[in-house]
Amino acid sequence: MLNLERLRTLDALARHGSVVAASAALHVTTSAVSQQLGKLERETGRQLIARQGRGVRLTDAGQLLAGHAARILSQVEQAEVDLEAQRGAVVGELRLSAFPTAARGLVPATLAVLAAAHPALRVRSRELEAGEGVRAVLRGDLDLAVVLDWYNKPLPLPAGLVKAPLLDDPADVAVPVDHPLAGRESVELAELAEDPWITWGEGEFCHEWLMVTLRAQGVEPRTPHRAEEGHTQLALVAAGLGVCVVPRLGRDPVPEGIRTLAVRNGIRRHVYALWRADADRRPSIRAAVAALEQAAAAVRS
Repeated sequence: MLNLERLRTLDALARHGSVVAASAALHVTTSAVSQQLGKLERETGRQLIARQGRGVRLTDAGQLLAGHAARILSQVEQAEVDLEAQRGAVVGELRLSAFPTAARGLVPATLAVLAAAHPALRVRSRELEAGEGVRAVLRGDLDLAVVLDWYNKPLPLPAGLVKAPLLDDPADVAVPVDHPLAGRESVELAELAEDPWITWGEGEFCHEWLMVTLRAQGVEPRTPHRAEEGHTQLALVAAGLGVCVVPRLGRDPVPEGIRTLAVRNGIRRHVYALWRADADRRPSIRAAVAALEQAAAAVRS
């Protein structure tokens, strides 16, 4: 008999490409991954992995079994979904991610609601950028992700996913308190054409959005400083090193030395929850989405 947990380990190695990445996805040690794979090789009587430099690769037999493992695990997951839906009970485990400002501005209240209303539900949460969250839901590493796109740049969504809108999150521009425009209530982006912009990492969805948006306003941005985390960007603004876009969700407290200015005609993010269509009937998914909607409503009020 093939052991389900060992098949899950092989599947994680096939999907993530390394023992280290597989151990992180499974929340176990690298030693545990190696032990499970070794036991699986003894059970099957076949060599499933081979050394390749400092890492490992799947042998032909390993690739064959990994394909079967993916299908078996999918069937097991579907059986669990069907049983959970039939029971109608919010139980078991739910794996949730959110992009950084939603992790701060929405997730704590959501987890508190779920803990009070559904004590038999075990929730594991983590912070992931939107694109990573989408990919993790698709792979089955997560059950639910809170993601975002911008009003003028949708986040591409693969087939097989379901989403629920949570809120529209307005964004302002943060400038140093001694900036020439700091006394204004609102600005046009084009008025900041000569300022250095503090932005996200190269290739990140929000960075690409900022470049597209500024160029559409006739601004060719200079971006001498990059930071993933919003409060790090604000600290750079407070030091007089540039300006940045600052969404309102999860923004407070704003450090001293900064003014936030509304953007005329408005810029905003769409925030929504995302999950796989084949898990749509799970009561735990429905409960988590309802809790997120409740947290989002409190932010909007």
